[in-house]
Amino acid sequence: MTQPIVETRGLEMRFALPTHFLSREKPVLHALNGVDVSIQPGESFCVVGESGCGKTTLGRAIMGLLAPSAGEILFRDQRIDTMDERMRKPIRAEMQMVFQNPYASLNPRRNVFDTLAEPIRHLLPDTPAAEVREQVESVLAATGCDPSWQRRLPHEFSGGQRQRIAIARALVTNPAFIVADEPISALDVSIQAQILNLLTDLQADRGLTYLFITHDLSVVEHFGSRVAVMYLGQVMELAETQAIFAQPKHPYTRLLLEAIPKLEGGSFDKPRTPGELPDPVNLPVGCPFAPRCPLADARCRAERPKLRTLANGTQAACHHTE
Repeated sequence: MTQPIVETRGLEMRFALPTHFLSREKPVLHALNGVDVSIQPGESFCVVGESGCGKTTLGRAIMGLLAPSAGEILFRDQRIDTMDERMRKPIRAEMQMVFQNPYASLNPRRNVFDTLAEPIRHLLPDTPAAEVREQVESVLAATGCDPSWQRRLPHEFSGGQRQRIAIARALVTNPAFIVADEPISALDVSIQAQILNLLTDLQADRGLTYLFITHDLSVVEHFGSRVAVMYLGQVMELAETQAIFAQPKHPYTRLLLEAIPKLEGGSFDKPRTPGELPDPVNLPVGCPFAPRCPLADARCRAERPKLRTLANGTQAACHHTE
């Protein structure tokens, strides 16, 4: 296996919550709990899980938008989470992000040209003006945007058009790595396939590496090369996409797959797994999925399982995987 382009080691993220005036305790929300992922160059590494599992927090921490509480983040074998903004600035040109909401991610007062030119001017300030314009026009063409859009404002575009512009903005500095945080969830179903096909074509043309965050496993099946299934800030299972769908090893992964709507023999007719997501402020002592797991026993409730590699190469954090 080649050297990872992005790697996290024991990544933790904790957020202090407001304290009640009658309480002496300072509540802490545990968003990430020792996340280890290794993303290879050129792959589409997908992160899936329910809302609140920490997948967006993981993406934002890798991008430097959040400072981790513990652990390490490496880009091309260079630790970046300890860098100040001046040191990290050249690396930011190689790491870009596409946000979930195309209606909120574009500045309503900036036209398309200024929106796309801004990352070059900020991250690559020595770039000549003519080259800036050339690069803007190049990424507009690559993402299927009309050149005449350059002087228009975001409110003049549809959601799908705005997301194409947002993708163009992420590409304008010629990055190697892109975090795509649920980039199609706010779009009409008819547009989602177009954006996914665009991302696939751009990856083939430019050799991009994606960290693709989503809650939709049906998208992952057609887009991802490997999948990390997260629950309560922890990776429950990590495997090749084909292995996840053919032989899921973790009970939580099987629960997610069973929840995918089907036309025949629908999953909605199956009994639901009882229980609610545990409180991320007061984490369970043992496995975080134990309160909802049909296989949970005394060991599961007392000892947190570690992510370990199984015979087929899948990694799973479960005492009952074998």
